[in-house]
Amino acid sequence: MSMNVGSGASPAADPEPMMEMNMTPLIDVMLVLIIMLIITIPKANHSVNLNMPVGTPPPPTKEPVVVTIDVDFDGTILWDGQTVPDRASLEQKLMNVAAQADQPEVHLRPNKLVAYSAVAGVMASAQRLGVTKIGLVGNEQFQ
Repeated sequence: MSMNVGSGASPAADPEPMMEMNMTPLIDVMLVLIIMLIITIPKANHSVNLNMPVGTPPPPTKEPVVVTIDVDFDGTILWDGQTVPDRASLEQKLMNVAAQADQPEVHLRPNKLVAYSAVAGVMASAQRLGVTKIGLVGNEQFQ
């Protein structure tokens, strides 16, 4: 009971080489590389970094001056109830606010039906011109 390995040639002849590649080591290396890639991928962070104040702020010594900017449903901009005719006059008013040493608070109050681009344009102008005290008022209407 013997086993014949090879092509059936005589036992004294050299055996034929295998023509197939051994895939097991290649698969093992690929699995190790995949595991290393999965381990080294950084965790996705979907947050916005904010610089929040630390501690309790001192009480205000005087009432802040408040400027209210309303954005109506059709994109009309109102500065303390007065209609602003164009973007240049709005930016001039925002420059005057930004130039003051103790800037007034700017309360931006958009209408529920206004296009986002109109509100974003006012906010972008305020940021570009250096207004630091700006806030959105009336957010409860969007819930």
